[in-house]
Amino acid sequence: MITPEENDLLCRVEGQAPMGQLMRRQWLAICLIEEVSEPDGTPIKARILGEDLVVFRDTKGRVGVMDEYCPHRKASLVYGRNEDCGLRCLYHGWKMDVAGNVVDMSSEPAGSGLVEKVKHRAYPTHEWGGFVWAYMGPPEHQPEFTPPPWAPNAESRLAVAKIIIPCNWAQILEGQIDSAHSSSLHSSDMVPARVDGAKATDTQWLRPSTDKSPRMQVERTPYGFRYAAIRRPIKDAQTHDYVSSTVFVAPASALIPPNDQYNVANMNVPIDDHHTAFHFMAWGSPETTPDHETWRAFLHAQVGPDLDPQYHPKRNHENRFGQNRAAMKAGNFTGIQGIPNQDMAMWVSMGPIVDRTFDRLGASDLAIVEFRQRMLQAVRSFMAGETPIGTGENHIPAQVCAYQSIIPKTTDWREFDAQPV
Repeated sequence: MITPEENDLLCRVEGQAPMGQLMRRQWLAICLIEEVSEPDGTPIKARILGEDLVVFRDTKGRVGVMDEYCPHRKASLVYGRNEDCGLRCLYHGWKMDVAGNVVDMSSEPAGSGLVEKVKHRAYPTHEWGGFVWAYMGPPEHQPEFTPPPWAPNAESRLAVAKIIIPCNWAQILEGQIDSAHSSSLHSSDMVPARVDGAKATDTQWLRPSTDKSPRMQVERTPYGFRYAAIRRPIKDAQTHDYVSSTVFVAPASALIPPNDQYNVANMNVPIDDHHTAFHFMAWGSPETTPDHETWRAFLHAQVGPDLDPQYHPKRNHENRFGQNRAAMKAGNFTGIQGIPNQDMAMWVSMGPIVDRTFDRLGASDLAIVEFRQRMLQAVRSFMAGETPIGTGENHIPAQVCAYQSIIPKTTDWREFDAQPV
């Protein structure tokens, strides 16, 4: 349990909320590159940490991320004309370039001098790993962009599913670092089998254990923490353990134990206090990692069949995520198609911001306890003037990865020589 004040400190990101200010010290994923792939194409609306933004690609292919509302009379620039290296407001014709410079004021008489006095709020951008990133913090603290661990180089294949979820970022993150839930919630998609390690098929993930109550161990790190869920394997249970190790990368990402074909990761970007842009990634070798559409189809997270054009799920709390009770009677545990949809049903059912003052945590919730303590400590340290968690010298080392493997009981999981798939 935590207090109501701690719950607010952990969850709230809008305005001057300390957690939102901490997140602004990181490069944040604003949208997918595919959403703004066309020079002079249609601008899109984004909302990050409670701030409304417009994103566009100009004539020269440069991406701009700036305040959605025109500095003149606050009309939305999402309706603007994207042409000749700038975005022109339809209302009075003011035009801004990707850096926020006002390059034309159609409604102003020549020689008024106003154009030299106005600068629109725009943020530095970077394109990497399928995302448009922006730095939204104080310019004097802007860090160099560092590739995230799930997109370490240009040679790796990356597949991304994006879903807009109507709940707070922290309850989503807690779900992603909760290894114990997969043995129940995802038991029809992560199936126990007599295999030597986790394996992926076209329709399921196979795991070498029937153990639903893992022993949990945590190691705190400067970038967050990593932990091990230790289970009894189906094979060689007397001499070996089945270890799945998850990595929490502060403030809002997780490296999830991989299968034999590709690595898995999650990144959550708070839209505001009550909505989150959830991204589920597969990455690794081009020979074994699925492409975008294959990955999205596997997850039941495709625009069209599963999501509307703005990435809102068609399966939702109002229609109970399409839960099929007949399928449940026939043996499917949840009756809900797709691992993310199963997760979302739980997260959204908690309410926009879960009240953590009344939850009752057990031994299998060790990672949840650690997340809350780690991030509350991190935001308090940030408020006291210390270096934000996960930045600078606290950035995650390149060699750190999630893993799952059957290892001898004599081997410490912290020392196991794990490598990305």
